[in-house]
Amino acid sequence: MKMIRPVSDLRNHFADISKTVHETSQPVFLTKNGYGDMVVLSMEAYENLQLESEIYNKLQAAEREEELTSVRYTSEDILTGVKAILEENHAV
Repeated sequence: MKMIRPVSDLRNHFADISKTVHETSQPVFLTKNGYGDMVVLSMEAYENLQLESEIYNKLQAAEREEELTSVRYTSEDILTGVKAILEENHAV
């Protein structure tokens, strides 16, 4: 269930809001004059959201590339490429 609070609670009940976002990993939506104003997230939840967005964007790019080319890779091709990259990065 969405947690919606007035923005004044950020000043008056910061510790409670902080505890909520950390314990639930869910955002707290803050309103100002009855309208949505901000969202408060824990750093961990924000980083997870950013990671999900990055993965989604990469999947979209891969789908667009699939539409534009007939080149296909086997799982063996991909694993060989990943191993080569890991070995190259490990050697640095």
